[in-house]
Amino acid sequence: MAGEAGRDARAWLAVNETAVAFLSRSLSSRPPITLPPPLHRAPLRPGNVVEIAGPSNSGKSHLLLMAAVQCILPKEWEGIYFGGLGRAVMYLDLDCRFDVLRLVQILRNRIAKGCRSAHLRNGDPENDGTKDEFQCSLENTLFSDCMQRFLYARCCNSLEFIAALKTVQSQSRREVSGAGIYFVMIDRNLQHMGVEDPAFGKGKGRTLQSITESVVHELRKLLQLQPALVLVTKAPIYGEGTTTANDFNRNETVSHVQTSPMRAFQPDQRVYFSKADVNPDTA
Repeated sequence: MAGEAGRDARAWLAVNETAVAFLSRSLSSRPPITLPPPLHRAPLRPGNVVEIAGPSNSGKSHLLLMAAVQCILPKEWEGIYFGGLGRAVMYLDLDCRFDVLRLVQILRNRIAKGCRSAHLRNGDPENDGTKDEFQCSLENTLFSDCMQRFLYARCCNSLEFIAALKTVQSQSRREVSGAGIYFVMIDRNLQHMGVEDPAFGKGKGRTLQSITESVVHELRKLLQLQPALVLVTKAPIYGEGTTTANDFNRNETVSHVQTSPMRAFQPDQRVYFSKADVNPDTA
């Protein structure tokens, strides 16, 4: 047995791989991801966990929607460049205030912007803002194609949340629209589920800590099955201290007491921002 282990180790060491080949292999398996500001400066890759913190009504959910649109839009479609990723998103709504109309508005604006840019590059004359039947049909087809890659689950309590995470694992195994789930978005941190959660007090050890451990366990299983970018929003707890996206943009380290139940998952990036940090022009 020891001899076999030794041969395996020697075979692994015998591989002659240059640094260029190693970087090429790493970048192809986990390519960098570019997201809307203020996330655009973070070196994000599949498998990373990002915690987005900010006060109430600071635009955290809006930032998730912009990132979701970036993911479900294709990079190129019918010869028109959109710059998206063309991958599936799972949006887990713990806040139960998901604004589907806002998602539709952002997606349609991005599609229309890409089509207008293509017309200008082709030298087509600018119209008076009206769209012909063919262009409307083209945009509607792309819109439907993108929405098929957007998966949504509303979780009113922690038990539904854990069940939804198991569903994400099942979807990743079967793959969605030809590509596995690339983004997992959790809107509103588990810490805000209060004692009215039916999971509390039912069964042995049904405490916030035990539920959090179950959530972290399911997330780890998901990332082992298929690397995905996990984006989690939360409101800062009193006494944590706050900062803004400017601190993040300067690459400064933010130190504070991490009291979130997600602490066991150790987010790779933590972003703090106010409503002024979200650029309305990107919507």
